[in-house]
Amino acid sequence: MAEKKKTVLLAVLGLSPQVLTETLYALHQEGERIDAIHVITTRPGKEAANAVLLSPADGRYFCYLREYGLDPGSIAFSHHHLHCVRNDLGREIEDILYEEDNEDVMRACLELTFDLTQDNDTRLIFSIAGGRKTMTACLMVAASMYARSHDRICHVLVTPEFENHPDFFYIPKISAPITLKDKHGRPYVRETRYAEIRLVDIPFLTVRRLLAPALLNEPLDPKELMRLLIHRKTEDLVVDLPGGGLTWRGVNVPISPARLALFAFFALRKRDEGCAAPSCRGCDECYLDFQGISDNQEVITDLYNRITEGCRDLMAMSDTGIMGLTAENFHAYKGKIRRDLLDGFGTVAARRLVIEGKGRRPDTRYGIPLDRAHIRVVW
Repeated sequence: MAEKKKTVLLAVLGLSPQVLTETLYALHQEGERIDAIHVITTRPGKEAANAVLLSPADGRYFCYLREYGLDPGSIAFSHHHLHCVRNDLGREIEDILYEEDNEDVMRACLELTFDLTQDNDTRLIFSIAGGRKTMTACLMVAASMYARSHDRICHVLVTPEFENHPDFFYIPKISAPITLKDKHGRPYVRETRYAEIRLVDIPFLTVRRLLAPALLNEPLDPKELMRLLIHRKTEDLVVDLPGGGLTWRGVNVPISPARLALFAFFALRKRDEGCAAPSCRGCDECYLDFQGISDNQEVITDLYNRITEGCRDLMAMSDTGIMGLTAENFHAYKGKIRRDLLDGFGTVAARRLVIEGKGRRPDTRYGIPLDRAHIRVVW
């Protein structure tokens, strides 16, 4: 029987540390096992968590564990797990008041989420109930970037009259009276048995599987990550013949000379065909069947010679290589180019850049779907 994945609770927290114990209580009530807790917070939030939750004698976190008979050693959570957001100078931030503070929070959320999702034997539960709304938004973005399909995002709901009360951290086993205030500020007493804490799951879409592998090697700067993910009309696919590769949205992918020559042929045909259509969307007039590709063997050979400049691969020069295309090796090259694009740029980009086929055999025609306005060839 496979060992169950370790579950890590990742939360943002402000000056209401009770949000964490409320969330933990609700998760335990659902039967969730929590193996570790990590918190992203500000300097005042860290101080509040240390003082209110993690004081060994009367910290509310430890009080909760004792009351419900939970071993403190079963959950990795200490002051080492409080991740205070730091600015570019390395100083812990006090609050999120300016755009720069928000960028610091975003960076912290992306980096910690990236690190925690590297371990495939873990499952993350993102809690977005604490802290300022901008902290919630930043953690949601980080989850959307890096979360896996088995991860979870949740928000905790507490009966309004008990919410954020300084003496309410979870529903105790034995009901106790708490002095509350009505909407007019008048005090009244309410038993904790009337409180309700429950979790709401937040649906989310993760783009992790759509990211190019190069974007999963390390957490990127927030601005750089957004720049690479958001489509901009001014960004071109650069087919770099002297450089031996393709560049798209800031990512460069080296490609073997034979495959680059074939791809460059289709890129040039798309760019230079002179189609009268105002856009390439849905248009395949420049696509060629295999006979049309064979008729352009001299063009493909010339491109290969330009790329290699005398340093040629004997296999590519053979009668079954790039200089003597057959239907069989054309499909082999096309498949390898597709793999280069998937590995280098990710699924979404590859769909726009691959050499695709349209129509049924033997009348299939081949071309690149990317709009001609976004193709640039460097000689």
